[in-house]
Amino acid sequence: MIAVKRETHQIDARGKASGRLASQVAILLMGKNKPTYIQNVDAGEFVEVTNASALKFTGKKIEQKQYKWSAGYPGGLHARSVKSVFEKDPGEVLRRAVYNMLPRNSFRVPRMRRLKITK
Repeated sequence: MIAVKRETHQIDARGKASGRLASQVAILLMGKNKPTYIQNVDAGEFVEVTNASALKFTGKKIEQKQYKWSAGYPGGLHARSVKSVFEKDPGEVLRRAVYNMLPRNSFRVPRMRRLKITK
């Protein structure tokens, strides 16, 4: 077993674009910022993001982008705009972006547990 030393990174989201911030957070959660990165070892860092309510959206994404999911039944396609999700919980927009940028494997959930987002 490889000994993993984890640090805590604090990132201020004020005025940063959501996608660019999410990719930066995903790299830290995976541990790709370390020279000792190994793909089959979860050696990522803890990340605390503050001021999520001050995220910046470029273009018309806040009105036009939709989060879609299906209930699995005919006619069960649901959609919610980024604006409505952002008004309810600003951190959820960033959380969804980071989640989709992480690799789809068994390390995804433990990595997301190391992400703390505050408004």
